[in-house]
Amino acid sequence: MATSPRMKLLRSAAVFGLLLAVSTTSAHAQTQDKSAHPLTKAITIAKASLQKMKQIGDYQADLTKKEVVGRRAVSHQMKIKVRHEPFSVYLHFDNPSKGREVLYIEGQNNGHLLAHDVGLKALVGTVKLLPTSPMAMEDNRYPITKIGLVRTTEELIKQWEAESKFGETEVKYYPTAKIDTIKCKVIESTHPRPRKQFQFKTSRLWIDAKTNLPIRIEHYGFPKDSKAKPPLVAQYTYRNLKPNLGMTDRDFDKNNPRYSF
Repeated sequence: MATSPRMKLLRSAAVFGLLLAVSTTSAHAQTQDKSAHPLTKAITIAKASLQKMKQIGDYQADLTKKEVVGRRAVSHQMKIKVRHEPFSVYLHFDNPSKGREVLYIEGQNNGHLLAHDVGLKALVGTVKLLPTSPMAMEDNRYPITKIGLVRTTEELIKQWEAESKFGETEVKYYPTAKIDTIKCKVIESTHPRPRKQFQFKTSRLWIDAKTNLPIRIEHYGFPKDSKAKPPLVAQYTYRNLKPNLGMTDRDFDKNNPRYSF
């Protein structure tokens, strides 16, 4: 049957309308992608890794902590035990101050941490300190209440969410990075120049490619000289991470015979 000129016109109009709709939808999607802040994807990935970490009840790891405290660069290597509910932390220092121990349980000891030192400082025995007291903060940039992979990653996400309200942010992804032999995915945020809304020039989140758990968080400051390298401000690396060991109150008890409180 022959097609009338009117039918041809109607079909052409329908095809044109369909193509226009597809073109408009595609253009709208591209506009949305371009208008999205560079940190939007980074925050989504970081939250997925954080959620994975929150599914773990407890863990043990070797923590290397590097921080600038005041004008000093401080570095510690320690064994860390963390239980998420209630939030509990046990630290055994390996270097320096080998043998120093710190214990903190949220909601106990009137909010104090327990600590004993080594050498001459050991003569005073076990002491109770508020986490933010000058003595507790002497070699620490942040209090023990913010230690651990969950709380450190939460702080980074809060930082990125605050920074996502501003421009001047570049985000890069490194899918084949490594910490020792551990394959990692790295998210890096960078700001070209100092602004009051940017605490750090560069921040990086390292995620274990196999487990999707965060295992290193690091921050670099703005250099005084534009030709100088950004100085390391804080870095937290968790090696030999062993999750879900079934820790009990005994693991965070000062009377545990394996401890020296």
